[in-house]
Amino acid sequence: MVNLSTTIGKYTFDNVLMNASGVHCMTADELDEVAASPAGTLVTKSGTLVARAGNPDPRYAALALGSINSMGLPNKGYTYYLDYALKFQATHPDRPLFLSIAGTGPADYAQMAATIQASDFNGLTEFNLSCPNVPGKPQIAYDLETTEQILDDLFNVFHKPAGIKLPPFFDLAQFDVMAALLNRYPLTFINSINSLGNGLMIDTATDTALIRPKGGFGGIGGAYAKPIALANVRAFRQRLREDIAIIGTGGVTTGRDVYELILCGASLVSLGTVLQEEGIPAFARLTRELEAEMTAKGYDSISAFQGQLKTL
Repeated sequence: MVNLSTTIGKYTFDNVLMNASGVHCMTADELDEVAASPAGTLVTKSGTLVARAGNPDPRYAALALGSINSMGLPNKGYTYYLDYALKFQATHPDRPLFLSIAGTGPADYAQMAATIQASDFNGLTEFNLSCPNVPGKPQIAYDLETTEQILDDLFNVFHKPAGIKLPPFFDLAQFDVMAALLNRYPLTFINSINSLGNGLMIDTATDTALIRPKGGFGGIGGAYAKPIALANVRAFRQRLREDIAIIGTGGVTTGRDVYELILCGASLVSLGTVLQEEGIPAFARLTRELEAEMTAKGYDSISAFQGQLKTL
């Protein structure tokens, strides 16, 4: 038997797998289904100050090696998810969960953080700085000055375990600068990566873009994202303080993919496109495949190979 338990900060999880915020987490019923699965934990939809309908359909399409989406942050409002989290922790005191929030402007984050700080929520809060699919809105984390402003304001009012969700970075200098900034703050974790922003795919039968929002531009997920996800997890693990854990997201279709994100330094691995396409059974399948991969490699725990990528 292999042990799939893992830790982030003071929290322990029985399995390294979780959903990615945005997938199977819009409603309390969907979140309950993730909680009842083999997943080690769950994260809510990224809630905004007020509920959002999101972008017009079609806003998601499956691709040969993944997916494209421009969802536009549809959600029921952050207080809906905070209420869910409070009820969940009351009935599952030994199962920490993640509450995700997203601002449509810099001031939103501190306002929502103050409400969460004043609540009885005792899990981990994810501040999403990386949604690429709101028309007219840039990805916040690509703007260092705005990111710094948000984090300064945030940690003036927020003192509970917190992390941020990041977009993908592509240049080593970007990792250097962002990690240096993040190391200044009392972060418990980062989540890397969100989808690859502004891809485009075409329907071969009609020569039409596959999705409607933004003229067809959307975030790319699935196997297309795997090399970028691995690189981001690895690069940040090499640069961040040791006490800042990493949730690895992107490119998971097999248990080997989960293994490789952990090998690069991830403490938890979240499922996006594969969960959207396969549904809840993806957790059981990937758990079995990860266990088989670890057994084949002679590892009986996550810590035995976490962050142990070899280089030539």
